[in-house]
Amino acid sequence: MKNELSRALTHRHVQMIAIGGAIGTGLFLGSGSAIQKAGPAIIIAYLVAGIFCFLMMRAIGELILSDTSKSSFIEFVREYLGVKWEFVVGWTYWLCWESLAMADLTASGIYIRYWFPNIPQWLTALVIILILLAFNLLSVGVFGELEAWFSSIKVMAIIALIVTGLVLLVTSANVGGHQVQLSNLVEYGGLFPKGFSGLLAAFPMVIFAFTGIEMVGLTSGETADPESDLPKAINTLPLRIGLFYIGSMFVLMCIYPWNEITTTSSPFVQVFSGIGIKIAAAVINFVVLTAALSACNSAIFSTSRTLFVLANSGQAPKRMAKVSNRSVPVSSLVFSSSILFVIVILNYVLPSSIFDIISGVSTVSFVFVWIILVWCHYKYRQQTQKVSEVFPMPLYPFTNFLTIIFFGGVLILLAFDKSTLTSLIFAIIWFVILFITSKVIAKTE
Repeated sequence: MKNELSRALTHRHVQMIAIGGAIGTGLFLGSGSAIQKAGPAIIIAYLVAGIFCFLMMRAIGELILSDTSKSSFIEFVREYLGVKWEFVVGWTYWLCWESLAMADLTASGIYIRYWFPNIPQWLTALVIILILLAFNLLSVGVFGELEAWFSSIKVMAIIALIVTGLVLLVTSANVGGHQVQLSNLVEYGGLFPKGFSGLLAAFPMVIFAFTGIEMVGLTSGETADPESDLPKAINTLPLRIGLFYIGSMFVLMCIYPWNEITTTSSPFVQVFSGIGIKIAAAVINFVVLTAALSACNSAIFSTSRTLFVLANSGQAPKRMAKVSNRSVPVSSLVFSSSILFVIVILNYVLPSSIFDIISGVSTVSFVFVWIILVWCHYKYRQQTQKVSEVFPMPLYPFTNFLTIIFFGGVLILLAFDKSTLTSLIFAIIWFVILFITSKVIAKTE
């Protein structure tokens, strides 16, 4: 039996995985905190961040399509930046998804308490880990199908929210004692009620909302037709950002004044509760729970495939490269899922503050990986002097440098926020440990 992954992901799977990666807990739960920091200017923050995330995805897309025989973009890091960087980026990307899954498992506990307030968050996390692990052990096709259904539910929910909001706006309805109107965007302190500093302060949470969009690049080794499917998935990113993020934030703040949007629960649930449709709020809560489950499902997939690639390159234990008769990397799946049990303990010890800490670690790790991938694309173009005929990076190399500067600026902003400084320090320690470990491994070989 060959230690190879199967190409069982269809065009529909890839498209829905790409959509699912663009809609997660950062939008459904974290947007409340982002709105409180920036006010209506959050729309501008999502627009700017979305542009740079799209450029980052174009860089990844050109890299992957230059050699579709590779299992993931991590292999390109080895080829163009060296073995040491493959080790650091690969294990950091593993941490990205582990921490993101932990954040979403925590969020899932919060959502479940909407219906069952007495169920502890740690118990919810434990049950979800076991269920998703069982599904992922079956086959990559099961993962793709599960993710497609999760994504479909999220898309329908956001479209329903936007349509409902537009109807309320046209009819000038009254929600929670406030009239639904465009002027709600500027009546409570203007478009920039917290000033430019408020806009900057919101970027870390905005970036957290986009974490995971690069995962479609990790599916290249299990996609039936990557040359066709990946460009389509990446090129529709601006449309998804415009509809899902900018559209939903616009509608939310037309319905409800930004300064009354809560940070303790999903703004989506709050809005529908304010409308007076209690069952709709329950449905939306189910949807945001689905978003969290989707992210956890993606995390289990991503961490296992990352370990599979690292093991094949000698950067992780060899057993992580073994696959089952269903072409599933079982050892990698079980190991990554086992680490997630840490969040069960953390939710038992720190149920109220763990989400902010874990989401911060995830944001720092993802941004670091994004910067390296954009730089890797730059080195690829430099070394090969090749330009993709079908999927070139727009305005290379200017956009490479601009994107790196933007994401670097986001990392700097994290240092000025007390809630994310701890996460940043943890991530820096993690990077130092990886660099030291990579040198030790190099000396022993």
